[in-house]
Amino acid sequence: MKVEPEDEIGPQLAAMGIRASDVRTVVLTHLHTDHAGGLHHFPDSQIFASRKDYRLARGLVGRGLGYLPQHWPRWFAPKSIEFDPEPLGAFQSSCRVTRAGDVRIVPTPGHTPAHVSVIVRTDGASYFLAGDTTYTQQLLLEQKADGVSPRPGIALKTISTILEHARMTPTLYLPSHDPECVRRMESREFLQPRSV
Repeated sequence: MKVEPEDEIGPQLAAMGIRASDVRTVVLTHLHTDHAGGLHHFPDSQIFASRKDYRLARGLVGRGLGYLPQHWPRWFAPKSIEFDPEPLGAFQSSCRVTRAGDVRIVPTPGHTPAHVSVIVRTDGASYFLAGDTTYTQQLLLEQKADGVSPRPGIALKTISTILEHARMTPTLYLPSHDPECVRRMESREFLQPRSV
């Protein structure tokens, strides 16, 4: 996958009339370069990342696992995500991003040991910004861990928790690499997990 400069998040936001400087908060689901490569566009934003993912990415082992910290801006020092024992649907803990609690981070380990996702609650539904918990919604429904997950059993447990969450509340599941996300959002096509 090749990303040209005009395809980066800064120019893409500008094309929608949003300046990168208007973005107050950025949440990184994990620090693989396809998710953290546009950090330089957000020098004034508060950036959340997992402390464990950050430490792993900066070490020698991290480079072998797909992290490229040498490409991060020098100023990059993310705010560590701290989970509180505040349940959200099927998740036993969460981290509030907004005071109202309508935007929260939940732990979704699997793709990386400390992967997280973001749940935005509005209009009686959860918009589940899944990062790479699965590459597509179909893989979630088939309960298949990706080939990158260092511990597939943990990834499968996360998948099970997401499906349980979708049984509890209407959920639009939006993984980063799923080309069907835009269509599902436009049609408000909620995740339909099988009953257990």
